[in-house]
Amino acid sequence: MLVLSRKKDESIVINNDITIVVVEIRGDKVRLGVEAPKEVPVHRREVFEAIARGEPVDAASVVAPAVGATGVDPEAARAAEQPAPPRD
Repeated sequence: MLVLSRKKDESIVINNDITIVVVEIRGDKVRLGVEAPKEVPVHRREVFEAIARGEPVDAASVVAPAVGATGVDPEAARAAEQPAPPRD
């Protein structure tokens, strides 16, 4: 296993067409943005394992790309996960 250190807004590139960006570091959590071709499936490990076991996957568990077929825009992903403002 290759182990790399990255800071916020730094990235790694895999196979010239997949980019992983450190979007945010908060405490012991790291938020990553993944930019990959549409045909490359990208899942969290627990979703991947459920799919491999043939289990139905809740649509809320799968995050759709925020920017067309090219991958996830880290800014759009961050905005999508912000809590909704309170309603009057």
